[in-house]
Amino acid sequence: MPRSLEEVVTKVASELMAANVDTAIAISEHVLTDLADYLVLDTCFLRHNDHELHATKLIAEGPVRAYVPDPDPIGVVYFADADPVFAMAEHLKAPLVIRPEPATDGYQRRIEEGTTVPSISLACVPLLSGDVTTGVLGFIKFGDREWTVDELNALQMIATLFAQLQARIFAENRLKYLAEHDDLTGLYSRRALIAHLERRLAAGQPGPVAALFLDLDRLKAINDFLGHHAGDRFIAFFAGRLREPVGEPDLIARLGGDEFIVIPAAPMGLAEAESYAHRVQAGLRGRVTINDEILNRTVSIGVAVGVPGRDAASDLMRRVDQALMSAKSAGGDAVAVFTEDLALKSEFRNDIELHLRGGIESGGLVLHYLPEVDLRTGAVVATEALVRWNHPTRGLLLPDSFIAVAESTNLAGELGRLVLKMACAQLSRWRLAGLAKDIVLRVNVSPVQLVAEGFVDSVARTIDEFGLDPGSVCLEITESVVVKDIEAARVTIAGLKAVGVKVAVDDFGTGHSVLTHLKSLPVDTIKIDRSFVSELGNNAGDLAIARAIVALADAFELEVVAEGVETEEAVRTLLSLGCVRAQGFLLSRPLDGTAMGDLLARGFIPFSLGGPDDALAANGERPVADRS
Repeated sequence: MPRSLEEVVTKVASELMAANVDTAIAISEHVLTDLADYLVLDTCFLRHNDHELHATKLIAEGPVRAYVPDPDPIGVVYFADADPVFAMAEHLKAPLVIRPEPATDGYQRRIEEGTTVPSISLACVPLLSGDVTTGVLGFIKFGDREWTVDELNALQMIATLFAQLQARIFAENRLKYLAEHDDLTGLYSRRALIAHLERRLAAGQPGPVAALFLDLDRLKAINDFLGHHAGDRFIAFFAGRLREPVGEPDLIARLGGDEFIVIPAAPMGLAEAESYAHRVQAGLRGRVTINDEILNRTVSIGVAVGVPGRDAASDLMRRVDQALMSAKSAGGDAVAVFTEDLALKSEFRNDIELHLRGGIESGGLVLHYLPEVDLRTGAVVATEALVRWNHPTRGLLLPDSFIAVAESTNLAGELGRLVLKMACAQLSRWRLAGLAKDIVLRVNVSPVQLVAEGFVDSVARTIDEFGLDPGSVCLEITESVVVKDIEAARVTIAGLKAVGVKVAVDDFGTGHSVLTHLKSLPVDTIKIDRSFVSELGNNAGDLAIARAIVALADAFELEVVAEGVETEEAVRTLLSLGCVRAQGFLLSRPLDGTAMGDLLARGFIPFSLGGPDDALAANGERPVADRS
């Protein structure tokens, strides 16, 4: 037991300095109990003021009483409804002493009604932070007690120590809040989400634990059109709406950008979680006005579940991410659940992503060549370079297996440059061997290359490196890419034409409306998409589209090439329409460099429309789509 008030203050300071967020209340109760013992009091209390609520809340008392003479069970008293003493505590700046005397009869009666104690002596000392009263310390003696000046001075010093602890705890709580919550939306952060999942997925916890991964559709368009401030407002509005269809106990987190996670509080199997996701999605659909623009609001959702004691938080997050990717790849505004089939596809994609750069750098890429033929004579007039990848364990992979990964991992530009260089090197070798004198080499261009700075100069340097005539190289750009950024396409195509390179629009007619821009695009060739060619002669709709494309090419004096020729009937129909150039498995499968060189030495592909030809039969492959 301290022997003097100075020792009391020193001991209180030592104990409060050791307190933190988790121990502050227990240490405060212990300090108040010791103060009551030293000062021979019946109880002491600590209250904090909430100036936004205009209320005071009980934080700690000692000794702890079996009752709290507050109208609210959690110790909250609103100043507007409080007795005069509580009301003064809102802005109290100096110690207030109340003793049993006629002036305090009303207060004493109120205390007696709540505690059965007939009278008390109270010293009330404010906790101050500058000019703001952040709380009070109360020191109570049943009956009368005289307070000395030294005691009140000591209590003021102790109140200062409690105010410092209060400020420190507030700062710690604020830092914790900021670490666990998103600034823009106030939702939980990734850190808080992972901690929550780890608790939910611990062995012995109820399960399964469901997760919904939400991604706003087309936010980039809002950012590009209205600016990032509007995009932030849209995200904040979405976060507010997300709270409405989601249950209050459920955890909602923002991972960043336009990505959100919902963890339902109740255990849920996959079917129930999928149904829940559809309800959430329906509740989020609608329109919102941002900067006087009315915007449609749709969301893609991935759904997965984890089992406590078996799955880690990272397992569940990986699955729900894969499910979301599936929903986005379906065009958005969709719900997709994680399945084993999806897991296999994801495993394949991860394998591709892991090894693709190594394949590019180690020479694992090879080119095959698809001949383009004059249907009237069988003469080979061009060849299209198609990239393949000799995967270390999966063998020869077609581009559909890895092009999308290359584009999503910023390898598309590097891959495109390498393919052009390999194709130009092969054309140079053929010409040194006296082959391919009048042959056009067609090479596909990725969307990334089309908008890359210095692309035209890079193409020109590559062609010059191998001593080729620029007019012998034709770069193919898909119709969808042209339409997506027509201005960038127009500038790039004009640059390519300026250095003498030919340009073709690939997959023409697939519904992306390049027609309105075709007149202003200096292209040389349009290629009819295989989807309109494979059933020519048997499909009236395809015939009408093919006829229109051929007529359009004739009107603009462009070459027209049919892709995906697989039947003799298609050849007859194309010739009747005036389309004389084609490529497809009926004519030849893709060939490696050596085999293509042998075909170029021969100069033509012999085939007959009267029946199967031995040369065609020798191709030996079932006609399938081969996309570059």
